[in-house]
Amino acid sequence: MDLSFDESQRALRDAARAFLAERSSSERVRAAMASEHGFEPEVWRRIGGELGWTALAVPEECGGLGLGPVELTALMEELGAALLCAPFFSTVCLGGAAILEAGDEEQRRAHLPAIAAGASIATLALAEPGGRWDPAGIEAELRPAGDGFVLAGVKRYVPDGAAADLLVVAARRPGTGGDAGLSLVVVPGDAAGLERRALPTLDRTRRQAEVRLREVRVPRSAVLGEEGGAGPALERVLDRALVALAAEQVGGAQRCLDMAVAYAKERVQFGRPIGSFQAIKHKCADMLVALESARSAAYYAAAAAAADDPELPVLASLAKVRCSEAFFRCAAEAIQIHGGIGFTWEHDCHLYFKRARSSATLLGDPAYHRERIAGRIGL
Repeated sequence: MDLSFDESQRALRDAARAFLAERSSSERVRAAMASEHGFEPEVWRRIGGELGWTALAVPEECGGLGLGPVELTALMEELGAALLCAPFFSTVCLGGAAILEAGDEEQRRAHLPAIAAGASIATLALAEPGGRWDPAGIEAELRPAGDGFVLAGVKRYVPDGAAADLLVVAARRPGTGGDAGLSLVVVPGDAAGLERRALPTLDRTRRQAEVRLREVRVPRSAVLGEEGGAGPALERVLDRALVALAAEQVGGAQRCLDMAVAYAKERVQFGRPIGSFQAIKHKCADMLVALESARSAAYYAAAAAAADDPELPVLASLAKVRCSEAFFRCAAEAIQIHGGIGFTWEHDCHLYFKRARSSATLLGDPAYHRERIAGRIGL
């Protein structure tokens, strides 16, 4: 299995790095995270209309580029390194991916072109107040009502849920449990009975929201695919989203190592750069080992996703575990190497530390995914 990027994938990565150096600098990240919805509309328009990133995973017949998980991995790594404040992950890897996986041809053509053009922000409303990210934790109900359905329930930790134009809501048929009876329902952001509230979060670079569904009426056409049969599609969406998130974590961990090494070279103590001290060398070396292990896991999972490998569920969870722990370790060690300045608001270390902590729990923490791996391999 080839884990290296080809020429076009490297070109995509390099173009993203150049754009983000200007449009996702420290100053612009801080301005975006303090704004109403947590991103700059002008930057988002350029991402969709000029760069075509939102079209990357959308099929060509729906107005997209028809590329795959490996290209998305190359891009997500750069987005993570730059801490881009934009609803990219929620739109492309969650909401848009759910429509692509679970929807029929008519539903894809109805929703994906606007997502590909960057004209529509989408997300996936999955987790609930219990905090579970697995399908069995879904309690929101989808009940028949006349010639349509009614949605009722509460969703929490919805990425970019307050700003989304479309919410793909995971709900179940009353009386069902586990993976059975699950549906994915497209709900407009302005639907009657839909209430959204931005949540105060540790990581302000990725907004989350609570969504309350108070007897929201939807037509039958809003249910993606067959009613009650979305369980397998939801699993595929989550596996591929885990791979994308793992790549983003790799990018963040790499930036933490880069910041730590640069500071260790320039900070002088006792007449010499602190990078010459053995303790600092060991910290940087351990960060590099953790980072490269995580990168290998993310790249391997991306290659498996591109090949539709049946082992993807295990590999996706493995990548999430390794990358979550590596990112958090690198972010914490970067603060330690920076010393007193690393704890200040003015330095960027705390932004990466908060993103690392938030990303570790998003879509399930390492403990959950270790348990998932054990179940998959029969332990």
